[in-house]
Amino acid sequence: MPIEGRVSIVVTTYNRRAMVLNTLATLSRLPGIWPIMVIDNGSTDGTASSIAAQFPAVMLIRARRNLGGAARNIAAAYVHTPYIAFCDDDTCWEHGSLERAAAILDSAPEVAVLSACVRIGVGRQLSPVCMNMAQSALPRGGLPGPRLLDFMAGACVVRTRAFLDVGGFWPPFFMGGQEALLALDIAERGQHVVYADQVLSQRVPALPNDVRLRKRRRIRNEIWLAWMRRPLRPAWRRTCAQLGKARSSGMFWRTLADVALGLPRALRQRRVISPALERMRASIDALPGESSQAFASMMHPRQEP
Repeated sequence: MPIEGRVSIVVTTYNRRAMVLNTLATLSRLPGIWPIMVIDNGSTDGTASSIAAQFPAVMLIRARRNLGGAARNIAAAYVHTPYIAFCDDDTCWEHGSLERAAAILDSAPEVAVLSACVRIGVGRQLSPVCMNMAQSALPRGGLPGPRLLDFMAGACVVRTRAFLDVGGFWPPFFMGGQEALLALDIAERGQHVVYADQVLSQRVPALPNDVRLRKRRRIRNEIWLAWMRRPLRPAWRRTCAQLGKARSSGMFWRTLADVALGLPRALRQRRVISPALERMRASIDALPGESSQAFASMMHPRQEP
């Protein structure tokens, strides 16, 4: 099979009709033939009808409501290629990137996710988060790029089977934190997430959504994640640290209520990671700026109602 037939492009969108139409126009001009699928997260601005009219070759899935990042799970179930290139409605894959991603994954079966190099705006400024990923201190071994325990869902190429085998993104997170959970579950299966600086994605900056809501969700999800996968002491330390952030931001009680409301559901998913993986995760927690928080804030959640 030609390499161009091995990657499907999946775009998620919510109430950003002009943006997603521009993204689809750019993706449609990529050399080669790449199946394109759009999951519309219950938009109310005519996004779905415009896509159907202007891009009839694009497979369109209309979600009845806003599912956040977990909408990608629905799209993945329809994919018939071994790899999926996920992107948001404000990001586009650059020429040659999907070919390079497929070649890397073909040659490295132990790799499940490639986190792309993101260039921002017309000036193509390298994302600061990508700079951090390139300098990951996790043991690299023989991997084709720096090892990660987090990535950017809006700019990654995944092995379809590996993504589905771990259940995709956990829906209650909605946005923020879902990548870190998936990365841990993939690592527990002996596969890896790596940063691929030769796989390029272009992002068009847009106006941010509710900053406080995003921050509250990130804190909530970090705490849920800790109790889903971390041993008791690290989970408790992580909880205290994140609630401290909530207090300093003036959102302690609201965040605590959010955490408590979903914690029983998170605990039902509890599977403690191995000691070796915990040591790697703890080493990331100790870094200034806490990379998982930075990763979540890099790709502004575009699926919020």
